Amino acid sequence: MTKKISALILVLVLVFTMSGISSAAFRNSENPIIPIVKNASPAVVNIDVEKIEKRSFSPFPFDDDPIFKRFFGDSFKEFTRSVPMKGRGSGFIVSKEGLILTNNHVVDNVDKITVSVLLSNGDKKTYPATIKGSDPTYDLAVIKIDPDETLPVLELGDSDAVEVGEWVVAIGNPYGFEHSITAGVISAKNRSIHAQDVNFDDFLQTDAAINPGNSGGPLLDMDGKVIGINTAIVPYAQGLGFAIPVNKAKEIMGDLVSFGRVKRGWLGVSIRDINEQMAKVYKVEGTNGAMINDVFKGDPAEKAGLKRGDVVIEINGEKVKDANSFVQKVRTLAPNTTAKLVVIRKGKKLTFNVKLGERANSIDGRPEANTNSESDSDKSDGSEALKDFGISRVSKITDSLRRKYKIDSNSEGLVITELDRDSKAVFDGEVRPGDLLIEVNGQEVKEYSDLKKAVGSDDSIVLMIEREGSTYFIMISKK
Repeated sequence: MTKKISALILVLVLVFTMSGISSAAFRNSENPIIPIVKNASPAVVNIDVEKIEKRSFSPFPFDDDPIFKRFFGDSFKEFTRSVPMKGRGSGFIVSKEGLILTNNHVVDNVDKITVSVLLSNGDKKTYPATIKGSDPTYDLAVIKIDPDETLPVLELGDSDAVEVGEWVVAIGNPYGFEHSITAGVISAKNRSIHAQDVNFDDFLQTDAAINPGNSGGPLLDMDGKVIGINTAIVPYAQGLGFAIPVNKAKEIMGDLVSFGRVKRGWLGVSIRDINEQMAKVYKVEGTNGAMINDVFKGDPAEKAGLKRGDVVIEINGEKVKDANSFVQKVRTLAPNTTAKLVVIRKGKKLTFNVKLGERANSIDGRPEANTNSESDSDKSDGSEALKDFGISRVSKITDSLRRKYKIDSNSEGLVITELDRDSKAVFDGEVRPGDLLIEVNGQEVKEYSDLKKAVGSDDSIVLMIEREGSTYFIMISKK
């Protein structure tokens, strides 16, 4: 077998030799990546960042000695020194005036930014850079250098037109290895990542190798146009890289340069996807749409008359597929514009015109869950209606329960005070002591009789609960 393979290789070499085609000519004519790299590489830059951190230190060699501590205590902790912390990322030039697009996490909260540009003669030149604007929501930032020469610029493509399976090229500085090239395909679109500070729902996934240091570098199509900004990896896997679609960058770059931040419309609601049980309870056909969990007081949605439990099915004439698509549509709207929303409210179709406010620049967070483990000493008659669902006891609101579970003075309902820890809803953390039951299966519950009537004989139920000032919809099944 080995002899046969060797003979085949020899025949192929003879064929190319006899036809007069050199290996170099073959590479250049058949490999489309080579011209892309040659054209795009000069516009890809290295970004070095530095942050000065103050750390405590001891000027004494025996600070752990008990006799030393007896005389000096912990006073040595008052000594500090400045320690430079360095990092590295990538970026690419988007204007001849020196505007560079990169990730926000590359340049966020740093004291010094230095950009290295590859000149046409092969030399490298460094420039100090300043941040023109940043957007933590999309993890994008625009920085600027003041060049002495005309800079090469990368053309921005159309990420919406990208197809799964399409060939792509990534350029960046992984682990400090400057202008490294990797190639692969688009593995998937619209990927979601929710971890720590990353909360994004529209990533392009690629198997082109992306490593630390690639952040902020371009992902190019076979025309050499930027279709994504390399951003994230799964550290315990191979072939799983993620890039922000370049169309997102095109939407917000103008605001970043002009205002230093993105001006986005603000509706003032929290939302969630709906499932079949919720659709049945709230009389919605199908599971398309975004259900309003909570309406924030004083914000545009409340002023327009939207309520908890409303299911948004259209915005400005466009169908709403799910909660994520609704968020993306609202984000594209400017403050002070009017959004026309079509909602289903317990089977009835209603239309609302909402004048949007302006969204704060920071990423919205939800209140932390109540972790108070103190046992409830308040007397309660309880209820049998929810025992099969893992909720052993509910109580009418008392002043002590309001204080203990931080329940708003204007809120009404029944408080969950005891749970069956063997139930799935409790194990998954969906239901917690102190949750205020507002609705069950779409019906308000203020008395135990209301609760029994709302539960009925269903094997699964939908709860509307209030938890530390925010409302949530939860579906639970019998244990």
